[in-house]
Amino acid sequence: MKICMASDFFYPNMGGVEEHIFNLSQCLLARGHKVIVVTHSYGDRKGIRYMTNGLKVYYIPIRVFYNQVVLPTMICNIPVLRHILLREQIEIVHGHSAFSTLAHETMNVARLLGLKSVFTDHSLFGFADLSAVVTNKFLEISLANCNHCICVSHTGKENTVLRAKVHQDKVSVIPNAVDTAYFTPNPCRRPNDDVTINVVVVSRLVYRKGVDLLAGILPKLKHMPNVHFIIGGDGPKRALLEEIRERNNMQDRVVMLGALEHAKVRDVLVQGHIFLNTSLTEAYCMAIVEAAACGLQVVSTKVGGIPEVLPSSLIILTEPTVESVYRGLREAIRREMEKKQITTSRLLNGSIDGLAPTPSKTSYTGMCAFERNQIVANLYNWNNVTERTEKVYRSVLREAPATLESMMKNCLRSGVWPFVLVISLCHLILQFLDWFVPRKHIDLCCPENPFLNTDCGDRRSSHNVSTAVRRKREKFS
Repeated sequence: MKICMASDFFYPNMGGVEEHIFNLSQCLLARGHKVIVVTHSYGDRKGIRYMTNGLKVYYIPIRVFYNQVVLPTMICNIPVLRHILLREQIEIVHGHSAFSTLAHETMNVARLLGLKSVFTDHSLFGFADLSAVVTNKFLEISLANCNHCICVSHTGKENTVLRAKVHQDKVSVIPNAVDTAYFTPNPCRRPNDDVTINVVVVSRLVYRKGVDLLAGILPKLKHMPNVHFIIGGDGPKRALLEEIRERNNMQDRVVMLGALEHAKVRDVLVQGHIFLNTSLTEAYCMAIVEAAACGLQVVSTKVGGIPEVLPSSLIILTEPTVESVYRGLREAIRREMEKKQITTSRLLNGSIDGLAPTPSKTSYTGMCAFERNQIVANLYNWNNVTERTEKVYRSVLREAPATLESMMKNCLRSGVWPFVLVISLCHLILQFLDWFVPRKHIDLCCPENPFLNTDCGDRRSSHNVSTAVRRKREKFS
């Protein structure tokens, strides 16, 4: 199969969507498929670049409009997108992220060219505020002609079906995966004493990540000198955490690392015993999966698709309130204290609120860090995700080609009649380009990947793919 991954979000930008596109592309390449990535330019990174295993990336020189997203014109980028899709002989366009304008435009051009389109939704949206209403309506229009949708959780599927009015039979649930060969535990990086417990927080410091909850928890633990916080990430809420740290004289116990490259996240995670996630909304949350793979006990708010991500043995779920998260964190601290076999006498100065274990209580039998890593490896691996994605690709390739009439009827069902004119204009532009730049005059690229041995592509192990991913991280770090 010849697949085009389209999104505004790709390297050198860092994030969950970028990581997902890259890892999925690497696994598809290893299984003998042809994969390219279409994104907009990042600074002086323009034109065609090659990444690990010959992954070809088109950095189209389009000006960014807002928040790393290009201006939604629908028609201005048709010539270059048509040229790329025809030149690479693409069969399927796979768009990523509801926020990505370039993904939706590429999918629209692909459908008018008679190609198949698949869309992966990585986020959850509300229904009440104005921005959500506008976003949901645009998503409904864009997905009206999409062959199939993929969501990363069952909660995400329900959300997409409701807000984009997509039929549930056209939506599949395929979770994200984690490279457990890279996110491995390293107990030697933890404090070598029997008292200190490190709580790690790695996220963007914004409102929806629940930074206000974290700010409310820190003062409750100021009388426990054995509990330290390592906070990685940056955002507008960083000033709030720094203010709380100063006000409670916790400068020596709350370390603010600032923005982290993804290649350095694992080095931070392995220093901790507990991972704290205070998100207010999440479709999947890769951070808790990576933390569990590194052997940390996870404490997280029970929102969105988080409850279906990890088994109860790896995570403590709480309500998104300060008191509930504090109780969950207190339970995790107690478990770590019991695991360390800390006696009451060692914590007389810091064990308030009854956190120190007493002989009368039943001790907690915790699994080791490497057992947690193995559980995550069995649940979420890129080979499994790739196989399930391939099934979606094969199913859409069997569908009948869409006609212009059927596409216009699908747009009419969304209730936004003017968009039919946009579809008609795009069709006319493509017809003009077929006359002005005939397809026979477009040089076709080699269908084979010269950088990858396709004879052994199907037999490559996940370890080899993970090695390539690690080399890529080192390159970008």
